[in-house]
Amino acid sequence: MTVRMAGGVLLAALSMANVAMAQSTPATLIDSANQDPVSAAAPDASTKTDQPVEAPPPGGELRGSFFKRLARAYAHDWRATESTSPEPPFRLNPAPESDPPYPFSVWPYGGAPTIGQPDPSPSPLTQAIWQGSKRWEQSRVKIYGWLNYGGNLSTSSQKNGLYANLPAAYPEIPNTIQLDQFTLYVERTPDTVQTDHFDWGFRLTNLYGLDYRFTTAKGYFSSQLLERNPPLGNKYGYDPVMFYVDLYWPKVAEGMNIRIGRYISLPDIEAQLAPNNYMYSHSLTYTYDCYTQTGINATITLTKHWMVQGSVSPGCEAAPWIDDAKLTGTACVGYTWNNGGDNLYTCANAINTGKYAYNNLNAYYTTWYHKINSEWHMAWESWYQFERDVPNVNPAAPSSVLAAAAPLLETNANGAWCSRAAVTCYAPDWATVYYLNRQLSTKRYVSLRNEYFNDMAGQRTGYKTRYTEHALSYNWWLGSTVLIRPELRYEHAYDQPAYDGGTRKTQFSAAADLLFFY
Repeated sequence: MTVRMAGGVLLAALSMANVAMAQSTPATLIDSANQDPVSAAAPDASTKTDQPVEAPPPGGELRGSFFKRLARAYAHDWRATESTSPEPPFRLNPAPESDPPYPFSVWPYGGAPTIGQPDPSPSPLTQAIWQGSKRWEQSRVKIYGWLNYGGNLSTSSQKNGLYANLPAAYPEIPNTIQLDQFTLYVERTPDTVQTDHFDWGFRLTNLYGLDYRFTTAKGYFSSQLLERNPPLGNKYGYDPVMFYVDLYWPKVAEGMNIRIGRYISLPDIEAQLAPNNYMYSHSLTYTYDCYTQTGINATITLTKHWMVQGSVSPGCEAAPWIDDAKLTGTACVGYTWNNGGDNLYTCANAINTGKYAYNNLNAYYTTWYHKINSEWHMAWESWYQFERDVPNVNPAAPSSVLAAAAPLLETNANGAWCSRAAVTCYAPDWATVYYLNRQLSTKRYVSLRNEYFNDMAGQRTGYKTRYTEHALSYNWWLGSTVLIRPELRYEHAYDQPAYDGGTRKTQFSAAADLLFFY
């Protein structure tokens, strides 16, 4: 079933690519960051970036059969030294960091390509396709993806449940190795550096693996998670994480992009797709907020300092046609200063009544990125979320209260630990996470993460408790197509046991993942 679904999306993409071939002009191979999930060779604040792969050296075009061209693209990537080519053209602010080693070079935001930044360089797979067909190259349509395996050793055990590392994610199955993500992207990115003509783009993203359980939206193949093998769903599954079109007008202020379709939720330092993150594992802050939305989002760059966004959608993780869909607004504003070195990004990411439904969060975020010097930078995010009228699941409540609350519970949507007499209650939570990053070389960096998460009613994690989490990660690239990320992580729940199936307050783990881009 998964192969057929992925194939259907690919056929649709190829049809769009034929249109692009007929209408497009030749593209220059250039580096960049994009705020959405990463391109295999190179961030929707979708949130959010792409890993660059250099074009073949002068006189070194990729020749021969498709597989020979692909092999030569990898060979060049793995033996490439420091690039001496000039920086690609950009508008507005320069990129404050480089990618690699970091998961993005421009501070990420979602819902649009990074306006004013060049199109990311093609992956080895795209290079091999383009070198075999000028029509494909002229279309600017890219096909790429990655294979992501991860494993961990943990003080928790599968004896207390398959996903006993939760609330930690994404290595939530203790003491094992798993296929986290196997992806296929087909996309065309609008040219937002030029200022003389309308341009357009699209993205189709297919994901298979363990991580589908975090990206699934109700209404999009969600029976894999919500209806099969209850209450945990299938171990592995498929999700069309993104499918959207971009419409770009360069003469509206400094550039306006309209995105229509399913995209990554706008704010957040972290993102669903593995290469967009500083570390293999995710913070609790990111794990329990809004992931994707389906709607229409407008991003307008007013000046080199100010950017505004607004969108409408049916809510977090909700397809427009399901009963849980709620008309939801989003409003964001970003301010950049210090020649691109600082960015403050504030979002009211989901604005509606907040009445309990499948992941119907109301959420308010602020993120600050700061470049300290040529070696160090930091990223700091805080948010507040809530849902109203959440059914009571407090085990201390009388049986009559729990019986009245039970019919109100949504499938795979947690209830709250309300007061003993309340059938429903207000369920808020707030969190803050801080990253400190040091670049060691063009291919290596270390990242330290510290966070505090207060699940005040237990509605997000299933446990009414405060958490702290600390992680240290080392990240190493081979070329720009292989990434290895080992890490150590310590976390603690203060008010009740929440780890190892709710039997431990503390969890320690050592984890690592391998990303291979194509």
